[in-house]
Amino acid sequence: MSHILVADGITKKFGDQTALSNIDLEIPKNCIYGLLGPNGAGKTTLIRIINQITFPDSGQIFLDGEPLQQQHIATIGYLPEERGLYKSMKVGEQALYLAQLKGLSKNDAKTKLKYWFERLEIGDWWNKRIQELSKGMAQKIQFIVTVLHEPKLLIFDEPFSGFDPVNANKIKDEILHLKEQGTSIIFSTHRMESVEELCEYIALLNRSHKVLDGKLSDIKKAYKRNIYKVGLQPSNSEDVLKKLDGKFKISEPFINEGPQVGFKVQLSSGDTSAFVAEVSKMGNLNHFEEIIPSTNDIFIRTVNEKNGHG
Repeated sequence: MSHILVADGITKKFGDQTALSNIDLEIPKNCIYGLLGPNGAGKTTLIRIINQITFPDSGQIFLDGEPLQQQHIATIGYLPEERGLYKSMKVGEQALYLAQLKGLSKNDAKTKLKYWFERLEIGDWWNKRIQELSKGMAQKIQFIVTVLHEPKLLIFDEPFSGFDPVNANKIKDEILHLKEQGTSIIFSTHRMESVEELCEYIALLNRSHKVLDGKLSDIKKAYKRNIYKVGLQPSNSEDVLKKLDGKFKISEPFINEGPQVGFKVQLSSGDTSAFVAEVSKMGNLNHFEEIIPSTNDIFIRTVNEKNGHG
């Protein structure tokens, strides 16, 4: 597998505070890679190192197989969590200025800006001033400026901040479209539902250390606990759970409308067939589904365990 970015032993301290401790990452090309972690974990420091805003004390970043150098900035697009637009400038004037800073000619910038303004349905904003826009409207301008020069690596830090649900969904679709076009994307957020929807790979940082990384589907499989959600319509509902609890680990009974009994069961490996055979004797088994942990479940469980709370 080829990688768009490799971090090799990245360590960064600010005085006595360690922001990153020996971080190794391999980010595959043409994927959306979730960079996760609680506040203060080191995510922003790592992003700033990739953008050469600051530099590591030790270790090295490789971009597309080459040691990271100043000229690589032209191949990276960065949308920071804290946005920065000149409020008194007109939208079009500012977008042109920022596009030319990215290395585009004025004519190329105008052509690309026209495409993106039409695509995001903001063609009539050209002569508005930034201060006239809502936060979400200004976010659209920032997004366009970030992607305009067609970088090979995009870094989005909380890209949906400030958007209403409709526009957040529109930007999500644009991110997926960019990925389909071959762009590699690092996606940093606290919104775990967005990670579920967008990310194929993730890394979790906690207190300056990497505590988890890999393909999200593989991580979910590794974190599942053989817990199943069961719906049973028994022929005789009396003491069903008590009878089962003597043989299996039953938890979290829940109320169902009608005659169905609902509950969760944790099974040892190899017990699935025995459980199904047992409950089938008691009535009609109409729901049996393994519970796969969500990204949010994995995030909370891993952070709590590493912080000594699990």
